[in-house]
Amino acid sequence: MNIREDLSKSDDWAVAKFGVGQPVLRTEDPTLVQGQGHYSDDIALPGQAYAVMVRSPHAHGVIKGIEIAEAAAMPGVLGVYTANDLDGYGTFKCIVPFKNRDGSEMKKPQRFTLASDKVRYVGDPVAFVVAETASQARDAAEAVVLDIEPLPAVTLASEAAAPGAPQLYDEAPGNVSLDYHYGDTEKVAAAFEQAAHVTKLSLRNTRLVVAAMEPRAAVAEYDPKSERFTLHAQSQGAFGMKGQIVDLLGVKPEKVRLLTGNVGGSFGMKGQAYSEYVCILHAAKMLGRPVKWTDDRSGAFVSDSHGRDHEVTAELALDRDGHFLAVRLTSFANMGAFLAMVAPLPGTMNAVKNTPSVYRTPLLEVSTKCMFTNTTQVSAYRGAGRPEGNYYMERLIDAAAQEMGIDRLELRRRNHIAPAQIPFAASSGMNYDSGDFRALFDEALAVSDIEGFAARKRESQARGKLRGLGIGSFLEVTAPPGKEMGGIRFEENGDVTIITGTLDYGQGHAAPYAQVLSRALGIPFERIRLVQGDSDQLIAGGGTGGSRSITASGAAILEASEKVIENGKAIASHVLEAAPADIEFNDGRFVIAGTDRAIGVMELAETLRAGLKLPDGTPATLDASIVAEGVPSSFPNGCHAAEVEIDPETGEVEIVRYSSVNDFGTIVNPLLVQGQVHGGVIQGLGQALMENAVYDEDGQLLTGSFQDYAMPRAHQFPDIGFVSHPVPATTNPLGTKGCGEAGCAGALVCVMNAIVDALSVYGIRHIDMPASPARVWAAIEAAKKARAA
Repeated sequence: MNIREDLSKSDDWAVAKFGVGQPVLRTEDPTLVQGQGHYSDDIALPGQAYAVMVRSPHAHGVIKGIEIAEAAAMPGVLGVYTANDLDGYGTFKCIVPFKNRDGSEMKKPQRFTLASDKVRYVGDPVAFVVAETASQARDAAEAVVLDIEPLPAVTLASEAAAPGAPQLYDEAPGNVSLDYHYGDTEKVAAAFEQAAHVTKLSLRNTRLVVAAMEPRAAVAEYDPKSERFTLHAQSQGAFGMKGQIVDLLGVKPEKVRLLTGNVGGSFGMKGQAYSEYVCILHAAKMLGRPVKWTDDRSGAFVSDSHGRDHEVTAELALDRDGHFLAVRLTSFANMGAFLAMVAPLPGTMNAVKNTPSVYRTPLLEVSTKCMFTNTTQVSAYRGAGRPEGNYYMERLIDAAAQEMGIDRLELRRRNHIAPAQIPFAASSGMNYDSGDFRALFDEALAVSDIEGFAARKRESQARGKLRGLGIGSFLEVTAPPGKEMGGIRFEENGDVTIITGTLDYGQGHAAPYAQVLSRALGIPFERIRLVQGDSDQLIAGGGTGGSRSITASGAAILEASEKVIENGKAIASHVLEAAPADIEFNDGRFVIAGTDRAIGVMELAETLRAGLKLPDGTPATLDASIVAEGVPSSFPNGCHAAEVEIDPETGEVEIVRYSSVNDFGTIVNPLLVQGQVHGGVIQGLGQALMENAVYDEDGQLLTGSFQDYAMPRAHQFPDIGFVSHPVPATTNPLGTKGCGEAGCAGALVCVMNAIVDALSVYGIRHIDMPASPARVWAAIEAAKKARAA
């Protein structure tokens, strides 16, 4: 079934209103905005107890002892547990299979649920308390006495690589987890040697606190009769999270059920299992009652995985005409105190895949040392290397244009991949199947009214403000291939349920998935329901991440629809008294070819529910449950433009204009796609202007609350212009390209380019994120002093 070819074939009003391409409202919102959502902390089971974690106040130290007697004797306390009580459970796994540049295995020190020998970051869990009430558990946790001998700490990846730096693990000499390399060193070196010009920048990709709206929470149950665990917890896919828990507990898959309700944001952070989940599952079994744990915001700042944190030397080699010859990235990537599930990926392979962007870049080399430090673990955060790779490339282009005296827009045009070169084999190893990069770029310039910028700049100058224009293209490698479940179930009440293994943690899956199914089978949109968060109902699931959901689940829904049609033809042939070969399916109806005799799919389902007797060998149901093989990655791309005003007296940056033109292929629901772009842009602007997780020399997180860690606010930004320039992907049946992370990529590059453009009047060539007032003011003052010297 090819939805792209069928979009305009139906005259049915309902299908047209709710079909693919229509701006259908999110169906979750009436429930959520009325406060009727069901989040993990809303769960209250009969007899549940409460857990509180005991965390290390030191960034690095040897555990000499843990005194729990006083805590255990406090009112309401049911148990105090340390690492000795959790013997026999598994370790947390990093699933990235990379090898070092010399072919040896990367270092993956074991990570247990609770620390027993050393603590390696502030917040490292060492014990937990369970009590009748949350207050009693909190009081008892504060009574646990930790005897920790402090050791020197290191928090910056480059400093962890320095001789004499504090060592976190004996099995990881020099604190190196992975010495990653991609590319042909000799060919890249030759290109740089022969280049007419080389641009080199030192770029800091700052560490971010994820700060999801909903802190993590979980409730654990254990049934001694069936020996089965049930964990109510946030995730990015119930099937995958269940697999992690099964591995940690060391039990058979049928002994674990994972239930995820509504999730208030994740951005990559909630896709992995955490120590707290093992702790409460153990306590639930030991105590014979449910156990609940809910983090507070202070705890979340140190226990949730952080994002980004790379130090990069980026280089671009060009010939005398400005054609790109090679790109070289040499980086340190901060892993934190242990390897999270996908920790090495953003600074290594995702930098490879995303740096070449929309440009003809013949050669690429990426060398990254992934380092252990005495900080909270780092893992995926919206984009997970995609925004960063594009940021490195776009900053290099602007800098090269300035150094070579070539117009920055013209330099981009000279290196764009032309339509005739598609499919294009990129230096990243990716094969771009679609895209219209030059035309999209030109449209973005027109939409941003670049011709009017000079007049707007003069107007800003008249008010004593600096004005800058930033242009930033991006191309992301999204929708990592992986199997996905497609389930369609016709319910007794007449509803139809989609069952799939992606998970909505804010995206709004219900409407677009229903749009796909409604168009495929003619099922009324309002009768379609969605199940994602119950592992018992899933037979596979790759989860939501990497902007894969509509591509993966959409393809799975279409494949399951084909099975429904196959079953339906066999059943309808009996009802209509015709041969199965004579039955066709059109616009939700099974029709005898060449006649007007037909039965609708919903009517056929009702006939089955009424007790239709079918001959042997005929399918007994319309239901379908399949596992779709993964489709190739897609390549969303676009160009964003921003204009900023800077007050040179204070360093304050204001974004005064923002526009974007984006290629997301077939857009199933433009309303939701635009919302995803808006959210991504705001997160990108947050990193560009204000967000920065800072540690002191002792490993204490100085930005441990919203009093010290700045977050973007709606009033700080202008309207975000959105224009679609779709070129459908050829590699999946819907033609979609992921949109969930693109806003971050577009925002980082265009805003930082705009800021540097505004500051160029002082001779400033680069400024690192975040471009806070203090940092911008200091850069201006330093430039003034340098000129005066």
